[in-house]
Amino acid sequence: MVFYDEPYSLNHWNKKNPIQDILRDFKKFTSKSLKKEIINNHQESRKKWILWMMENTGKRNKNNNSWQLWQQHYHPIELSTNELLDQKLNYLHMNPVKAGFVSKPEHWLYSSATDYFGEKGFLDVELIE
Repeated sequence: MVFYDEPYSLNHWNKKNPIQDILRDFKKFTSKSLKKEIINNHQESRKKWILWMMENTGKRNKNNNSWQLWQQHYHPIELSTNELLDQKLNYLHMNPVKAGFVSKPEHWLYSSATDYFGEKGFLDVELIE
């Protein structure tokens, strides 16, 4: 699920692909891609502000040399029971509703909720059953 301020996902990983490597690669790819899209989008009215924020944030972080989009940390939660898995999936689906962006979870374009309600959503989703 992609929310307006951060991505959420339920993933399965193993020792060959530890979560820190997956998240590092995801953040690197998406931040470079988004920065390029922002620079090349002549219709983006907030372009200067967004780029300034990315550059200013990057300069304040000793781990970066020029700009930063994502926070440096992550908070993985092991979903060890079906109850916990259902709770977190419901939380993800309800975020846009609680924020007032949509009236129903399946109305958020970048959510798996549509797939869980029996229709094909915008994103490719592998349902957890």
